[in-house]
Amino acid sequence: MKFRVIVVTFAVLLFALSATAVAQNSSSAKKTTPASSTSQPAPSASEIAAARAERKVWVNLDTGIYHRGGRWYGKTKNGKFVTLDEARKAGYKAAKRD
Repeated sequence: MKFRVIVVTFAVLLFALSATAVAQNSSSAKKTTPASSTSQPAPSASEIAAARAERKVWVNLDTGIYHRGGRWYGKTKNGKFVTLDEARKAGYKAAKRD
């Protein structure tokens, strides 16, 4: 009888320790962010207007596509303004629909 109590107690302790380890691993995984999600803040309306005046394109860094204007100009989560030549030299592709 004592042996059975010791075994059950040991099993309960192992379960508690493994549950604690899993909880710590999942909470530490949530704290780290992947490098690709280091997005910049969205540009303001004045920054978008200034980029249009300078004839810059908006590059979506996640897809590698640049926009000369249209719906996604300055609107994607992870992007930046560059000149058309810079975008082409970096290997970015033009959007098929703008």
